Amino acid sequence: MRGSLVTITVLIALVMVSSSVQAQEETEEDNVIIDVVLPLALAFIMFSLGLGLTTGDFALVFSEPRAFTIGIVNQMLVLPIVGFSIASLADLDGELAVGLMILACCPGGVTSNILTKLAKGDTALSISYTAVVSVVSVITLPLVVGFSMDHFMGESAPSIDIIGLGITMFLLTTLPVAIGMSIRATKPSTAESIDRGVSLTAAVLFVIIVLAAIASEWDTLMDNIGTLGPSVVALNALMLTIGYHSAKLLNLEPSRATTVSIESGIQNATVGITVGGLILASPSGGLSTLSLPSGVYGVLMYIVIAPFLYHRISSSGDSENSDN
Repeated sequence: MRGSLVTITVLIALVMVSSSVQAQEETEEDNVIIDVVLPLALAFIMFSLGLGLTTGDFALVFSEPRAFTIGIVNQMLVLPIVGFSIASLADLDGELAVGLMILACCPGGVTSNILTKLAKGDTALSISYTAVVSVVSVITLPLVVGFSMDHFMGESAPSIDIIGLGITMFLLTTLPVAIGMSIRATKPSTAESIDRGVSLTAAVLFVIIVLAAIASEWDTLMDNIGTLGPSVVALNALMLTIGYHSAKLLNLEPSRATTVSIESGIQNATVGITVGGLILASPSGGLSTLSLPSGVYGVLMYIVIAPFLYHRISSSGDSENSDN
């Protein structure tokens, strides 16, 4: 209990520091949801991810370089290119296009690890991807987002402190993961005892954040559902397909090809929602339009990946039956 209170206190301190780092101008009224609740929820979700990680989860970077490299290339290079192409071809409004690019730069999360396990993929490899990309995205996300705002929003784009955003990303994502890992390493019994409760709380927070993002920008969603919905589905479906077939081209076994597919196609929507809110708050006080693509994605990704999961589970079952 004492350890849990210390952890919560540290996470709240991180949010307060990160909010001051990211703030560009003082507003007349502080938006508690955007400035405190949302970043705190993200920090807690990332802490839950770190609680299940060990330093050994990074070992596959060296022991399985071929499988790891193709996944990283897909996430760090191919995914932003596909996102940029979709946003351009769909002619999304400036803020929605930037929101899609924010999503395309987000790392995977606990969700991708769970889906990999359900699909009979290589869970250890999935966790390695998540751990490494969560660290690397602290650098890549601010850079790509800065470029995207200049390209899609032009002169109407708000000024963005790329270094400040990178520091904020570090404080809200990498550091909570490190705290979780340190608890797992130094107090494994404590980590085991709180893991289930922390994971359940993180899942509930994820659902609340996604629904809030959609609800707060409902009118914008309805006005753009004809372009935004298909764009989000296309991003998800294309990356799942590219991920699987790129792995098969390298002759990776089905379990690892499945992992590469899911890690390439499933992003951490919570990061996208939070980053969107930190960059550009809604005039009405709700979540930002930049957060909307990630919010819609947080719902639709389960629908898109469902057939793939069914196929993989069925294929694995048939293989086991034939072996018997």
